[in-house]
Amino acid sequence: MDQKRNEKGTKLQMKMASNCSTNTGKSSWPELVGTNGEAAVDIIKSENPNVNSAVTVKVGSMVTMDFRCDRVRVWVDDAGFVKLEPKIG
Repeated sequence: MDQKRNEKGTKLQMKMASNCSTNTGKSSWPELVGTNGEAAVDIIKSENPNVNSAVTVKVGSMVTMDFRCDRVRVWVDDAGFVKLEPKIG
């Protein structure tokens, strides 16, 4: 059940991301995994000028489930290092 739910969520997220196609910058940053979270935020903002909200969030924190083309959450561990690939959403 969880795998099916994850697949549906991923497909929905991909569909929603395609609605952000007017963005001129990057939409994901896999190369930032393992880097300092605050530095990652600066890089994201410089590589996509349409990102108005790039913030660090501790892994496991509760966040809203809405999708936004101008937001990137940078998921970090207790030491402040990026643990998950930052993506538009």
